[in-house]
Amino acid sequence: MSYCVALKLDRGLIFMSDTLTNGGLDNISCYPKTFKWGVDGERQIFLSTAGNLATTQAVVSTLSEQTKPSATDDLSILKAPTMFQVARIISKTLSKVIGHSAEGQQGADSAFSATMILGGQIANDEMRLYLIYPEGNFIEVSASNPFFQIGETKYGRPILVRAFDPAMSFSDAIKLLMVSFDSTIKANLSVGLPLDINIYHNDSLADAEVLRVSEDDPYYQMISSAWGEALKASMAQLPEFTFETGG
Repeated sequence: MSYCVALKLDRGLIFMSDTLTNGGLDNISCYPKTFKWGVDGERQIFLSTAGNLATTQAVVSTLSEQTKPSATDDLSILKAPTMFQVARIISKTLSKVIGHSAEGQQGADSAFSATMILGGQIANDEMRLYLIYPEGNFIEVSASNPFFQIGETKYGRPILVRAFDPAMSFSDAIKLLMVSFDSTIKANLSVGLPLDINIYHNDSLADAEVLRVSEDDPYYQMISSAWGEALKASMAQLPEFTFETGG
């Protein structure tokens, strides 16, 4: 299982993903789950993936092959005029890969299923963020749904729902994401460090700032410890329950 989150802030996009891949108790390794393509000054594209590793690798490899100068395919995400068209290319590629891998099983319940978050910006357009489903359809982020999660989402979602603000700084957004990931990692052994972070500045059309958070990262360890202590302190400050107050 994976955990990936993408936030659309007023000042840019942040993608954060774990790197743990688990093929069984004796087959645990790390593999990146966020990928990027770009042309400085013209477009920057980011893709986070969760689901069957063979499927996601095939999709990423296909997209990369299509961007090579020698490629004759017009489906290159570096040639698409809009991010919407990029989303269509990636959704069709995902649908095709799943269909080839599991004829008659295509869909969210297929063993070859995968879900993706696409984000980025093309010159003369605003930033976009999409959630791409294994069935080949997709939706765009909205005011009522200002971020996307894929993979093991349930443990880290409450903190995002309560505290996310599109006007927040990159620093505060990363702090929020670290709490979300720490909660997920503590609750699910299939999600783990290192964590990859990609930060894209709105209208820059420049490559993202890339960070990797390892298990011994002092800031992550401080956030994990401080968040646990803060929860205990908050619980202690809540009014005591009695059978009278409890109804």
